[in-house]
Amino acid sequence: MATSSFDIVSKVDRQEVDNALNQAAKEVSQRYDFKGVGASIEWSGDNVVIKANSADRVLAVLDVFESKLVRRGVSLKNIDFGEKEPQASGKEYVLSGPTKEGIDQDNAKKISKIIRDEGPKGIKPQIQGDELRVTGKSRDELQEVIALLKGKDLDVALQFTNYR
Repeated sequence: MATSSFDIVSKVDRQEVDNALNQAAKEVSQRYDFKGVGASIEWSGDNVVIKANSADRVLAVLDVFESKLVRRGVSLKNIDFGEKEPQASGKEYVLSGPTKEGIDQDNAKKISKIIRDEGPKGIKPQIQGDELRVTGKSRDELQEVIALLKGKDLDVALQFTNYR
């Protein structure tokens, strides 16, 4: 009997994040409570940068951006703003967060351990760079692993690809 497999990856749909950012920027430019506070949200390389004249306004813009991301189906785990403490930079406050792609080694080991400990027997997880390949004899067992991982609260947003 042939073995079945799937890959566990963590990817960001850059276009959806870009659309959410543009929607948030448009809302910030039109909303009355953001008039005259210099509030903005934009890309800076792979980082999302939020600026305003007070820390509260930066967090309000962040809230608008996060709501747009959720509506577009992008996990909030894909953009890391740290402790969400805006940094004072001259007369304005700045909050910057990079987009996160790939599964780092620590999280890959954690996921692999969860699969070995709690998953069905005969399932083999392999770390391959920034993703994991999970193989097993039965497709039903692989679906159990997917359900198991969806039920866990991990530090990364997971997608399951190449299911064969």
